[in-house]
Amino acid sequence: MADDHGSPVQQSRYLHQMHPPPPPGASLPEVAAVLRSVATRVSAPAVLIPMDDISALAISALHEELSSRYLLPGRAGGVAEQVADKATLAQVCARAGVAHPVTLVPESAAEAAGAVALLGAPTVAKWSRPWTLPQGVGLRSTTVIGSAREAEQLFARRAEAGCRLLLQAFVPGVRDADWFVHGCAGPDGTVRGGGTGRKHRSWPRAAGLTVSGEWTANPRLWSTAQRLVASLGYRGVFDLDFRKDAATGDFYLIDFNPRPGAQFRLFADAAGIDVVRALHLGLTHRPVPPPQPSPGRTFVVENYAPLTALRSLPRPRSAVPSPAGELAWHADDDPAPGAALRRLWRRHMGQRLRAGVGRRSQLFLTPLSRRAPAQAPAVLPTPNRERAATDA
Repeated sequence: MADDHGSPVQQSRYLHQMHPPPPPGASLPEVAAVLRSVATRVSAPAVLIPMDDISALAISALHEELSSRYLLPGRAGGVAEQVADKATLAQVCARAGVAHPVTLVPESAAEAAGAVALLGAPTVAKWSRPWTLPQGVGLRSTTVIGSAREAEQLFARRAEAGCRLLLQAFVPGVRDADWFVHGCAGPDGTVRGGGTGRKHRSWPRAAGLTVSGEWTANPRLWSTAQRLVASLGYRGVFDLDFRKDAATGDFYLIDFNPRPGAQFRLFADAAGIDVVRALHLGLTHRPVPPPQPSPGRTFVVENYAPLTALRSLPRPRSAVPSPAGELAWHADDDPAPGAALRRLWRRHMGQRLRAGVGRRSQLFLTPLSRRAPAQAPAVLPTPNRERAATDA
């Protein structure tokens, strides 16, 4: 179900049909009605997998109603809501004994400024329920700020954001300090599929989706994730983001997504099992094969890291035979989406180059006496980050 009909994913040979999703801002009864309608067009009960937070919350709220039409993992009451809302995630971590950065929730502009003074600069500013943010107004779910004035300006936009502003202590890290953990908790709570990985690059930098990452075994982090999931009674696919403190070596949980992460295919093991396949096997009452980890496997999103994607991906250091890496768009057995993305990317770059040449020509042809004072360069619009995460 997607409204992204201009996306290269529409070109996939494996896509049978796209169903229109509920309209933006749909109520829960409207979401339920759309899902019931889709279910009538599917010949057998289907596994329903949310790919963003708002979908995960809707399915959690409608779990009882939808479970007669779709195959869904067991539901622990309110867990998805607790972990997706960044304001309550700190409480979840405290109960589970998992490290989480100090987080303050200001109730006034003065408190926002005071929080920066208390936490120190830089400070991480987050919106507690990022799925409520309106598109095209310049609000990002996470922003690194450096002053009390910036905190006050963000606080002034609370009504526009539709949720609370959080100010969080910045966890100092070195290169490759950002880690993520994916897994699928089965009916008995056993975590299948997934693994631990390091984020090498992100978009936007320091606060965005994974552009390139590597499967890196980290037993300590894997144990922490299992403990957290067990303490919540969580069932289904999860995506956790951690940051390693350069001074102490501690791992701080930054985010808990109750759904697959955009880079979940990084953790396709030597048997071809990833978290989505593990979920599907479990919900259709089939055994999940024993894990065959492939540490060293890489993941690259071509449109955000074209030069990285062009380089040959390294072979995994593990002795287990497995493909070296995964591209977000290209696949040898399904090349059309990757080809469509490359066409879009070339068109985008051509437009940027032409715009740049036009600006330089205009400046060159304008008499010096008529030139405007020097200004900061214009900022080009960035791609839709959430859509890219879902497509990847």
